[in-house]
Amino acid sequence: MTWARARTHKYNARRVVVDGHRFDSAAEARRYGELRLLERAGKISGLRLQPRFELQPSFVAFQDGKRRRAIVYVGDFAYEENNTPVVEDVKGVVTPEFRLKQKMFLYRFPGIKLRVIGGAE
Repeated sequence: MTWARARTHKYNARRVVVDGHRFDSAAEARRYGELRLLERAGKISGLRLQPRFELQPSFVAFQDGKRRRAIVYVGDFAYEENNTPVVEDVKGVVTPEFRLKQKMFLYRFPGIKLRVIGGAE
């Protein structure tokens, strides 16, 4: 008899389901609970999960004629706080890919505050 090993996340995060929403980590699920409380208390409004932002549109490269996919950043949460749009990302580990997308996001969307929870900024 062989046993199938459960797939684990490369950073040992465990997926969690809360209120029918699937989160990539327990930290992300905890933050969702905190944001729900803040929304009920009227401190934030318009809480959304997994907001998508196009950082660079798709294009056809002149050199080889191949189509390149758009570069997209998907945050964990988005909401308004004091009439300011905020996007949050819960991080256990800040990767080089995230740092690059963070820079692109800050350049492309200067009116939106990007808040990183956990990890090293």
